[in-house]
Amino acid sequence: MFVHLGMNTFTGREWGEGTEDPAIFDPQHLDARQWARTAHEAGFGTLVLTAKHHDGFCLWPSATTSHTVAASPWRGGSGDVVREAAEACAAEGIRFGIYCSPWDRNAPSYGSGRGYDDLYIAQLTELLTGYGDVAEVWFDGAVGETARGRQSYDWDRIFGTVRALQPDAVIFSDAGPDVRWVGNEDGVAGATCWSSIDPARVPTPGRSDPWSLDSLRSGDPDGQVWRPAETDVSIRPGWFWHEHENGSVLDGGALLDLYLASVGRNSKLLLNVPPNRDGLLERTDVAALRSFARLREEVLGTDLLAGATISEDRGALVITPPAPVVADLVTLAEDIEQGQHVAAFRLQVEVAEDEAAADGERWRPLTSGTTIGHLRALRFPPIGVRRLRLVVDLTYGPARVRSVSLHRDARGEHRRRADSHD
Repeated sequence: MFVHLGMNTFTGREWGEGTEDPAIFDPQHLDARQWARTAHEAGFGTLVLTAKHHDGFCLWPSATTSHTVAASPWRGGSGDVVREAAEACAAEGIRFGIYCSPWDRNAPSYGSGRGYDDLYIAQLTELLTGYGDVAEVWFDGAVGETARGRQSYDWDRIFGTVRALQPDAVIFSDAGPDVRWVGNEDGVAGATCWSSIDPARVPTPGRSDPWSLDSLRSGDPDGQVWRPAETDVSIRPGWFWHEHENGSVLDGGALLDLYLASVGRNSKLLLNVPPNRDGLLERTDVAALRSFARLREEVLGTDLLAGATISEDRGALVITPPAPVVADLVTLAEDIEQGQHVAAFRLQVEVAEDEAAADGERWRPLTSGTTIGHLRALRFPPIGVRRLRLVVDLTYGPARVRSVSLHRDARGEHRRRADSHD
């Protein structure tokens, strides 16, 4: 879960100018335990906080600048949002992550080259040494023009700092080095999504030409590095809380659709849920997350193939449930500890004997896909299933399919977002 809080929460903007008065930052009822507790209850494993956004305002009392919470009236100038969030995550049993924007519209040294690099490294050092274990460090390639020129970030030094100070942290950026961006902020991964990638095609964060975006979206079966995709999206139209967006919060059903279109396409979902000016998640947002968790359990928590028998038919896998079932969703998973290899597969259902006699075909197409990976979800119109047949048509190595499950979405005629974005 992403948590965007900062100057923009109070100004109504998405990108600040860096000239905002710290006096406006005063989330008087801020409760990071509410954020972490909500994340935990909704099934999230990590909370990533925007410790600094593009306006340069630091949510911790950094020694590198006066543009911090220490200059605000919040907690009498003695507050530290980063500390409260880190401690809340530890108390609720979830991991803690940080985002510190490389673009800083407040820092006088921004655009100077090495001078700003030193400041940014000092900020990262504070964040990575003062708040316990950090599970994920999230970077983007945001950059701005100044009178001094365009800042060129020293990514080798930046990534090296994370490696030295938090060696177990996962580093996200457009291009990795551990987790890559999926190429959009719609919450939808590519219908083909390899965890491996060719790093030469996405050399630095911030590159957004169509060639590199396609590589981020689809990955590469011949890629030299294992760099899974992370799919970021906000529960609201914006990334920061805005009162006029309170009626535009995605509901539980829409969030489940996003889950199936991201996690269900071998990606990871990073869902932004921004606190309001009181420092609390809105009731509508919390209700949507609880509905999302409930629907996820209702739909995916029951495997209609539980207790099925498995056999082979001409190299295909045949799965026979104890009794016929009605399903409209299938999930598959590879044993990714052994790699990701499946490049094309089909699922078929067995037709009744009288239907088969008409054309001689015993198996009818149900659905198909390309990659599977950690999880692949595919929807189809509700259908009765007596037996299911999995045919793997193309692989780049041994096809180690770890599981095949059928599910029923009780919402009836649901949106088919997971299969309408290619």
